[in-house]
Amino acid sequence: MKNRFAFQPRYFLFWLLFFEFSRCLFLAYHYKLATGLSAGTLLQSLAYGLRLDASAAAYICLLPFLFFVVSSLLPKLPLNGLVKGYSVAIGTLLAVLMTADLELYRVWGFRIDDTPLQYLNSPGEMAASAGSSPVGLLLALLLGLLLGGWFLYKRVVGKLPPLPEWFGRGRAALAGLLYTALLVVPLRGGTQQIPVNQSDVYFSHTAFANHAALNAPWNLMSALVLRGEDHPPKPFMPDSTARRLVATLYPRAVSQVPRPDTTVSYLNEAKPNVLFIILESFTAKLVGSTGGEPGVTPTLDSLARTGILFNNLYAAGDRSQKGLVSLLSGYPNQPTTSIIKFPRKTEHLPHLCRVLASAGYRSHYYYGGELAFANMKSYLQTAGYEKFTERSDFAAADQNSKWGAHDGVLFDRLLSDLDQQQQPFFVTAFTLSSHEPFDVPMKTKFPGKDEASLFRNSVYYTDRELGRFLRAARQQPWYAHTLLVLVADHGHVQPGNSANQSPGKFHIPLLFAGGALKQEARGQVISTIGSQTDVAATLLRQLNMPATDFVWSRDLLARHPVSFAHYCFNNGFGDVSPSGQVTFDNVSRMVWERDAAVPDAQLQLGKALEQVSLEDFARK
Repeated sequence: MKNRFAFQPRYFLFWLLFFEFSRCLFLAYHYKLATGLSAGTLLQSLAYGLRLDASAAAYICLLPFLFFVVSSLLPKLPLNGLVKGYSVAIGTLLAVLMTADLELYRVWGFRIDDTPLQYLNSPGEMAASAGSSPVGLLLALLLGLLLGGWFLYKRVVGKLPPLPEWFGRGRAALAGLLYTALLVVPLRGGTQQIPVNQSDVYFSHTAFANHAALNAPWNLMSALVLRGEDHPPKPFMPDSTARRLVATLYPRAVSQVPRPDTTVSYLNEAKPNVLFIILESFTAKLVGSTGGEPGVTPTLDSLARTGILFNNLYAAGDRSQKGLVSLLSGYPNQPTTSIIKFPRKTEHLPHLCRVLASAGYRSHYYYGGELAFANMKSYLQTAGYEKFTERSDFAAADQNSKWGAHDGVLFDRLLSDLDQQQQPFFVTAFTLSSHEPFDVPMKTKFPGKDEASLFRNSVYYTDRELGRFLRAARQQPWYAHTLLVLVADHGHVQPGNSANQSPGKFHIPLLFAGGALKQEARGQVISTIGSQTDVAATLLRQLNMPATDFVWSRDLLARHPVSFAHYCFNNGFGDVSPSGQVTFDNVSRMVWERDAAVPDAQLQLGKALEQVSLEDFARK
């Protein structure tokens, strides 16, 4: 009797041990990060993680526990087979998720959530992103996790003995039902009023220690349950206070009239063409003119000497689709979602293309990959682009990248088409060769097979092809009347394996160049600290066009600019000012990192920006 009624606690214990085993695997896979933690902190990660492990285990146990109750009333029910089959199916699914989480964390810096679902409509692009992953190692770890789970199951759960004839079935069912009812406690993470959430396992000021304590399947299910909920989180401060603080940077975002300021005009004609080139993952860490490694981007560095360089620009987010909205609509990012996922919301955003179209500009958007990726096409169609060139528009022989057409092919098409493009034009081109898996068609420039070396080579390739394009473009009549805008969609963890929240990961280049620049503008370096969202207003003010609809965008070339940048990571924000840098985690509601000179006012402004912008997002 004791063995039969020990089944439910044994089964619950099995899943607890399985999750702890997977956590040890997570720490081993990221051993470089784990070795930076003390033994005590590692043990705390295991201990604090038990709350979410118990919650996840309780959810998994619900159905088998009910099987147990029914089998007490119906002894012919094949309970062992049902439980074993269910456990194998759930265990296999969880093992796949947790193995994928190992590599996703290395690339993204946060545990698996609903983010991969944004890419389900583009399986080819998903496969390309995984191209640099150690597939063999991951498959071996998956097999090890499955075998380890099966061993645990055999030792901890084993085979359930039948109910003895002399024990009443009703009593047995009642006992099983009581055990099932007890699952409510671990389901909620305890007896406290508020159910357990991620913040309950955050115990350290070191991000990796907290992330290790998370339960990956629980984190994913939590994201799926909350998916589509765009209500702002608990506010940091009264709305009136937040709006007053935001008004110091973005007065129109809170319906206030800005102080009048003039811009410094650097264009030699009123309506130049605009060629807006978005460079995939071009981190400032690899651009010599912004303080990065020398020799990786000679084309950009040369343009910096003959154009206008903004050397203190920060991406608003960390994904391509987020960067697209920030650049073209001047709209801030959201920490755990992206407005591009909600077409009904993006319809209400301003867009550079629409503003320029109202002034007679003709438009075209170029991308070597699939525009359906991450819902980008719906956003761009709403923006009003007249023509699109994407992967399907390139010959099969030219689709020489796992993503589609490499940047050399893209620039060749761009050069060919611009001869026939009606002017003035607003043409946007988005590169892709510097995206994982970094398999560029050139002889290796920088030796090494590690991720940083492969990435460095891919950035060099895109820069080289950009240089080849510009040398040919300068011979074309349209170039003398064209303003080039070159900016990254986001930064990158490499080189240096920057932390997910690190400002260095978000530091990106921005350049204005081309024949439309005045001679005295050439060689200018703008050191004002700014955000990706500020590019739209800066460009429109140069074109002497209204930027009033871009309420989250500032003119970085104004005569009296305020140096400040705000960015989001999953799940938190960072702020950069002349005083220094501060990063804040929304889950634990704690500061991650803070320079000594950063005042409390800077942190409060960051909280206010997130609070007001998320309220604006919810209203869209």
